[in-house]
Amino acid sequence: MSSSNNITAFLNFLAFMCSIPIIASGTWLASNPDNECIHWLRWPVVFIGIAIMLVSLTGFIGAYWEKEGILGVYLVCMALLIVLLLGLLVLAFVVTGPTGAYMVPRRAYRDYRLEGFSYWLRDHIVDPDNWGNIRACLADSAICSKLNNQYVTAEQFFAADLSPIQSGCCKPPTICGYQYMNPTLWINPTNAIVDVDCSIWNNDPNQLCYNCDSCKGGLLGNLRKEWKKSNLILIITLVILISVYLIGCCAYKNTLTKSNSKGKK
Repeated sequence: MSSSNNITAFLNFLAFMCSIPIIASGTWLASNPDNECIHWLRWPVVFIGIAIMLVSLTGFIGAYWEKEGILGVYLVCMALLIVLLLGLLVLAFVVTGPTGAYMVPRRAYRDYRLEGFSYWLRDHIVDPDNWGNIRACLADSAICSKLNNQYVTAEQFFAADLSPIQSGCCKPPTICGYQYMNPTLWINPTNAIVDVDCSIWNNDPNQLCYNCDSCKGGLLGNLRKEWKKSNLILIITLVILISVYLIGCCAYKNTLTKSNSKGKK
């Protein structure tokens, strides 16, 4: 009868240990240079890690010492956490489906259109209220300036695997036909009216294409890439938590049975 209690205690101990790297990965995700201007990105991952830590600790205590009340609280909290993770996973799949990335001739990198991304991302990330602060942060960062030290010739730059933010914010859209001088210096566009971003581009290091829709698209492209990576982790975590929850239900039933038996005696 106590086997499920022991298994529940053991699995929750492992879940508690696993929550530590989850919290660390959330902090690492925010410290990534491409994410330094959207600091709030770390909090969902960190929150999930802390929630798993607290809930698994509760489950371990309740199962190991066969505490009926603690196990009951644990099961309720675990159910809420599973629902939260499931909702987050569905949201992640919905918002990472559409992409504004598109291939351009004779370039290793992709260009980005803001309209190609999900409305939810555009509405919550790059709306006018948020973009002012993000734009200022991008201008103060070294995301674009470091490209001048990495690439000297046009051939090197065109063959580079640029991040979505670097492609969207640090250079004009390829369709504009600007002539390459260095990664952040471009002149003489041949199709200046083909895209509104063509006239927004500025060689000033503090402006570049930070006001362009392509820059907003690049930011969303980077978010989409990061969320795609996290989807697999969310799926694995959800499967593990559901398994632990089912075993925890057995442990709670066993503990309740023991409690009733003692009460009858």
